[in-house]
Amino acid sequence: MTTGVLVLAATPIGQYDDAPPRLARELAGADVVAAEDTRRLKRLCADLGITLTGRVVSYFEGNEQARTPVLLDALLAGERVVLVTDAGMPSVSDPGYRLVAAAVESDVHVTAVPGPSAVLTALAVSGLPVDRFCFEGFLPRKAGERARRLAALAGEERTMVFFEAPHRTEAALAAMAEALGDERPGAVCRELTKTHEEVRRGPLAELVAWAADGVRGEVTIVVQGAGAGPDLAQDPDSLRAAVAEMEASGTSRKDAIVQVARRAGVPKREVYQAVHVP
Repeated sequence: MTTGVLVLAATPIGQYDDAPPRLARELAGADVVAAEDTRRLKRLCADLGITLTGRVVSYFEGNEQARTPVLLDALLAGERVVLVTDAGMPSVSDPGYRLVAAAVESDVHVTAVPGPSAVLTALAVSGLPVDRFCFEGFLPRKAGERARRLAALAGEERTMVFFEAPHRTEAALAAMAEALGDERPGAVCRELTKTHEEVRRGPLAELVAWAADGVRGEVTIVVQGAGAGPDLAQDPDSLRAAVAEMEASGTSRKDAIVQVARRAGVPKREVYQAVHVP
């Protein structure tokens, strides 16, 4: 029996024209479009200038468990199901995981339309190390649970990315400062790609003070990992000298470049160029 295809379609996080051309084709050609918010889907289709010909069903946190078997039946019947959420990639802190797991379990082909991501956009503009990172999603709402989660992350060496509701941003930053230290560098990325986009960078204590005046819009928080701060200068001479020192102690040049890049908080290619380009 030939099954259908589940398409996880990323949607713009701000500007509709960030949508890849394939998104419009997939939506227009789908047998079923499952949307977190059918009203937002209607607006997106109007912006993209397309008309849906397939069935449109809602698929959100409140009905995800009950609707997953219905959508799986459509896939097993050979239909092409396109899943969209309000913004970004389905299943990443959004509905979708249950359907993906059910589709994989039933040997249904799952593919994706890659597109805008608040996680990667915030990471890229944060100014914090990007060579290793982890996504922590939303912190628990209850203060005690939030504190325990952050305490467990105190030693995390990778840069951490969080989602947060605007009205909880100050409390989340305060809890981060308490667990990770007032001086831990961070960035609050607000309304990414939108008209009022704002990125506030600084020690967590400063970000708490900034958030005290109130935060509005979609929020993504990026926090530097433990011990990840640059402990040597980033100019070519300093990078070259640090690599030479490590090589002299027996470290291979390749490993030395990786470690120096991490210590300096710069891309590996910068260290490579400092070592190899006169």
